[in-house]
Amino acid sequence: VLPAPAEEHNGTDGARAPKVNCEERNTTGMDRFTLHILNVSQDLMEFLNPNSSDCTLVLFYTPWCRFSASLAPHFNSLPRAFPTLRFLALDASQHSSLSTRFGTVAVPNILLFQGAKPMARFNHTDRTLETLKDFIFNQTGIEAKSDVAVTEEDWEGPLPSVLTKGIDWLLLFSVLFLAGFVLYATIRTESIRWLIPGQEHEHQE
Repeated sequence: VLPAPAEEHNGTDGARAPKVNCEERNTTGMDRFTLHILNVSQDLMEFLNPNSSDCTLVLFYTPWCRFSASLAPHFNSLPRAFPTLRFLALDASQHSSLSTRFGTVAVPNILLFQGAKPMARFNHTDRTLETLKDFIFNQTGIEAKSDVAVTEEDWEGPLPSVLTKGIDWLLLFSVLFLAGFVLYATIRTESIRWLIPGQEHEHQE
């Protein structure tokens, strides 16, 4: 183990202590460390304890976003790299109120929570196991297990790495609205076209 790794990683801003002092959970007796995906009826706040200082990394994703899909195997491997932390993921399209609350305007979006309070946002465009490990280490001072790598199982789940062909309701609504507007404009134009010759005919009589 290298001496003072936190100081070495955070040398640019001179921060020796971790930015977020996470209470690490007791992993005694636990043999499986995996990501939990919230379903549509589950509330994130039920999984975050406001009275504790334990830390949870939360991913906001959508199953039809290709960036979410490419991130999935890397995020799936994180619970094994950091067994003392918790990892959650939620479909942002099913939890729109949470997305608004935490300023999730684009997916994938990763937030580090301490208790129920968001402490840091992962802003790196290169979303790999290594950059995620660096982010967690720089924020918490907790080192990743060195023997963890992305496996075939991580590509299979729990977070899907294959795009789901979902219905983009906003796009569908936009197309229908545009089609309706074009139809309405066409009918209005035709009625004016028919109206003008009719008016001329009445004046001629």
